[in-house]
Amino acid sequence: MTLDDGDDAPAVAAQNQHGETVEPDFEEPTVLYFYPRDDTPGCTVEAKQFDKELESYRDADVAVYGVSTDDVDSHEAFADKYDLDFDLLADPDGEVAAAFDVDVDEGYTARTTFVLAHGEVQAAYEGVDPDGHAREVLGDLLDEGLASLDPQ
Repeated sequence: MTLDDGDDAPAVAAQNQHGETVEPDFEEPTVLYFYPRDDTPGCTVEAKQFDKELESYRDADVAVYGVSTDDVDSHEAFADKYDLDFDLLADPDGEVAAAFDVDVDEGYTARTTFVLAHGEVQAAYEGVDPDGHAREVLGDLLDEGLASLDPQ
């Protein structure tokens, strides 16, 4: 069972595809999505769609991070191949997944997405269909008032 709405967001740190340690700030609106493997069909669809929607996420002041048990080198190759412009966090030991109670089975992370803000889980999506998910999450963020695309 993954973390649920209202649960405290755990503090986590992991290396991104550039080998830099990243500590997401879950006080700020954040999407943290777990995916099984780099460069597989569903994971590629999901990553490319988050990247396609990234400008809208950024306009709404929402950070996006992808997480899998792949290592930094795999993330770097995946991000370079598809020109992904957000951080992919390497979780080869499954520590980030464990902090969020996301299942890891034979090295594959269960496809799960969290919306975090104010230090808490605002929404959790399990068994995600990767096609259309990035737009769905953005819509939910806007509907729940956790983000706004209003001009500043």
